[in-house]
This record gives sequence, structure tokens and C-alpha cells, in this order.
Amino acid sequence: MKKIFNLLAVLMLMAFMVVGCGAKNEDIKITTDEQTTEQQETVSEKTDEASKIGGSIILSTTTSTENSGLLNYILPDFTEKTGIEVKVVAVGTGKALQMGRDGEADVLLVHAKPAEEKFIEEGHGVERFEVMYNDFVIVGPKEDPADLVSSKSNVVESFKKINDTESKFVSRGDDSGTHKKEKALWKTAEIEPKGDFYISAGKGMGDVIQMADELKAYTMSDRATYLSMSDKIDLVVLVEGDSVLFNQYGVMAVNPEKNESINNKGANEFIKWLLSEETQEKISGFGVEKYGQPLFIPNAK
Repeated sequence: MKKIFNLLAVLMLMAFMVVGCGAKNEDIKITTDEQTTEQQETVSEKTDEASKIGGSIILSTTTSTENSGLLNYILPDFTEKTGIEVKVVAVGTGKALQMGRDGEADVLLVHAKPAEEKFIEEGHGVERFEVMYNDFVIVGPKEDPADLVSSKSNVVESFKKINDTESKFVSRGDDSGTHKKEKALWKTAEIEPKGDFYISAGKGMGDVIQMADELKAYTMSDRATYLSMSDKIDLVVLVEGDSVLFNQYGVMAVNPEKNESINNKGANEFIKWLLSEETQEKISGFGVEKYGQPLFIPNAK
């Protein structure tokens, strides 16, 4: 009997051990499942964070994209999506292109197509993409001393009238895209403007419009910058609609071989974002609510 009792005791002890081990295994299984879920969530968070490249890029661009307010309108979306900060240097297109040649910028957004194509051909940039367009307009005082209104949409005829009457004209004079276009129009008119009536400011578009307003002078402006300032000045649009006033903007990444500090990856992310359908739609809506028309027309291919 004693042996039987001892055997039963051993069997009962073994049974308790099996139950206990099962409970511990179940606890381990639950703990493991919880850890797996937490790990998956952590990996997901890290993946989302890794999708944002971070860092910064230098965007060298024309003053019209900044003066019009376009960059302030669209750039926060780029930084939010990529984590990349955009440091904007707003200068004339000529200066922007020179910054690219010198390796002082990562990406360019400018508006002088022949100069941009030459920039690419010379190997300073990787590839040029068209982004958007608007047009140039000739603005001046309501009194219109040179009677430009009668020229309707003929900008070359308007330039001839300004020269013949020696009416004040303020030029950008800064080798910007606007200045390049203006010089081409004077050349088409077979005129070399000179004299007290022709004022070379060497300033950005906003400053030139302000100066022309104060002097009651004429000037040539991109439509976007003029509209963004129209409620603060007395100048009015007098000549518009001539096909030669078409104003195309292009974007280009600077050749990363310029120097080791070029952020080519960030530049390419910016270009991809700028040409995306979502960003193009944002551009098409800019200015519509306030001015009844978009300040830029997207045309990325």
C-alpha cells in the first residue's frame, strides 16, 4: 500500500508540473505575440520616418516665383512630404544660372529657355523640365503718355513709341529672364534704348514695379508679380496678349560633379515633386480666389 501511495503521489506531482508548464508556455506565447505587434509598429514608424529624406537643398530661382507668393504657397507641402528644407535664393535668372555654374545651388527654377538649354548643353545641369508658364505685360501710368493702348497687343510697336516719345521706362537691368526678354524685344524693334528716359535699375521685379509706379514710368513685368502688387500701385496693364510675351519656366538639377556638397538626391526629389500631378494642381489653383485667374499655368510633360 505504501508503494502504491508513493506512486500516486509521484503521478499527481507530474500532473501539476505539466499543467504549470502549459500555463507558462501560454504566458510566453501571449508575451511573444505582444512583442511581435510592438516590433511591427516600431518598424512601421521607422519606415515612415525613413521615407522622409531630410536635409536641405538650395533652390536658386527668379524673383517672380518668390515675389508672387508662389513658393510660400507650395513649398511647405514639399518639406512635409520629404523632410527636406528648401533654402530659397531669389535672384535674376542670369544670376541663378551662374550660381549653378559655380556649384552654389542644388536646383534651379528659372525662366529664360534659350539660356537654360545652353546651361544643359555646356554640362552644368543634368536635364531641363518645363514646369509652368505665364506671360509678360507692359504696365504704365493710367495717363499713358506714349499712347501704348493704341498699339493693342503689338509689343514691338509699343517699344518704338516709348523710344520716340522718350517716355520713362524702368528696366530690370539685372540679366534676369525678364531683362533678357526685354533686350530681345528692343533688338527686334531695332532700337538701342539710351538717354535719361531709360532707367536701368539693377533690381528685382517687385522693386522695379515700385520704382516705375513712383516715377509714373513704363516697365515690363511678368503677370504674376504685377497682379500680386496691383492693389498697392497705380500702374495698369497697357500691352498684353502678344505671342512673343509668352513666359516659360523650367527646372533643372545642377550637375552633382560640380562639388561634393551638391545635394543631387534632394534636387531630384524636388523635381519629381514639382512635376507631380498633385503639385501641378496646386500651382493651377494659386491666385484664382484672389485675382480670378491663376498666376501660373502648369504644363509639366
